Amino acid sequence: MTARGTGQGLDAEDLDVEEALALVKDGNGTGRPAAERGPGQCEGDGTSHGSSRGAPSPHAASSPEAGHRKGGAEHRHRAAPWPEARAVAARAARSAAARRAPVSVPLGNALGLALAAPLAALTDLPSFDTSAMDGWAVAGPGPWHVREEGLLAGSAAPVPLADGEAVRIATGARIPPDTTAVLRSEHGRTDDNGRLHPTREMQHGQDIRPRGQECRSGDQLLRAGALVTPAVLGLASAAGYDTLTVVPRPRVEVLVLGDELLTEGRPHDGLIRDALGPMLPPWLRALGAEVTAVRRLGDDAKALYRAVTASVADLVVTTGGTASGPVDHVHPTLRRLDAELLVDGVEVRPGHPMLLARLGDDQHLVGLPGNPLAAVSGLLTLAEPLLRTLAARPAPESYALPLSQAAHGHPYDTRLIPVVLRGDHAVPLHYNGPAMLRGIAAADALAVVPPGGARAGQTTELLDLPWATAGIDACFT
Repeated sequence: MTARGTGQGLDAEDLDVEEALALVKDGNGTGRPAAERGPGQCEGDGTSHGSSRGAPSPHAASSPEAGHRKGGAEHRHRAAPWPEARAVAARAARSAAARRAPVSVPLGNALGLALAAPLAALTDLPSFDTSAMDGWAVAGPGPWHVREEGLLAGSAAPVPLADGEAVRIATGARIPPDTTAVLRSEHGRTDDNGRLHPTREMQHGQDIRPRGQECRSGDQLLRAGALVTPAVLGLASAAGYDTLTVVPRPRVEVLVLGDELLTEGRPHDGLIRDALGPMLPPWLRALGAEVTAVRRLGDDAKALYRAVTASVADLVVTTGGTASGPVDHVHPTLRRLDAELLVDGVEVRPGHPMLLARLGDDQHLVGLPGNPLAAVSGLLTLAEPLLRTLAARPAPESYALPLSQAAHGHPYDTRLIPVVLRGDHAVPLHYNGPAMLRGIAAADALAVVPPGGARAGQTTELLDLPWATAGIDACFT
């Protein structure tokens, strides 16, 4: 896909009529300050998978982190600033993470998990003196008489060498006692009498890997919390491990809402294909989660209540239904459950009507908007930090690159825009509306565009997509 930037200007769905008029009146591209705008002014993120099924809910002026349990009249939080919402999500699961018991898993099942305890060597590495090259093990100064036998990796303990003796040796084979050095195959020659001569100067201990060169038994190789990569699996195996003690994957259950969703065939008669059911489970697995179930509930308040109350997952993720329309049942269900709302709306486009709630001491719910790119925004804003805390995975290093083109932003909210990385620049992609996946499907990252937009050449924070850095096979394992 050709990277055409975001020069199309603000999408019509980004501003309601009052906001658009205010922009025209201000004429400075910054819009009104947040304190002056009305509580119900949200973008058209919608809560269905491609269509809006109700106006966004109003937000009262209370702390986004305070949390408020049902006690009478309905209460809503003011939308939280995007950085604050991410911080709240990361902190929300700390106590639950502290109570999660480590598990012991075979090496083959540990990829992508975090070590729950330091990794200490169970043996010296190498555990005996070994040859670093193919050649001859020699004793004393040359020339040497060459023994008839040879030494291969995995062979039994060799007989000691006497001064003036040499023996053929393969890489990884045990070094005979009293060996002076290993002479590489390409650095030795034999004379007519079968005597071995060096063709260049040798050093004592040359090409011998001494026992314990890499580590001694008991040495700490990795700290607790280190992510298990393929290289870590290799190190653990070399150090004598068959299993690893790790933090278990957080369990996630996905509840797909919406009567208008099809699971196969082409859209027809007002029905649309479900984009989130196929997309969210592998994305959640890429974030380190175990997806235990994907349930399609339609627009059924009773079914949603039953599914949430029956779930034993660490995190319940819902799609759609986070606004206040006639079939938006997430907020009423949370009130019925006496859940604690930690984030109720975020100042980010797309994805404004996302939410985070605490269902119990060790269980949370993330409500994603139904429009696909808005749901991706909610996933990276709320679900990713929460899952990272539960899985004890390290936070990704933040980084920034200049934009190759101007990126139009929202007047007072953060905007997440798909980009591709080209050398030392990020190229904004055109298809970045809340209901669009075409841009994110081609993207390497999301640019965090500040309120008011970013000019060409402006350095902008980037959020990597999990498969862009880890490799698609590894991150979904």
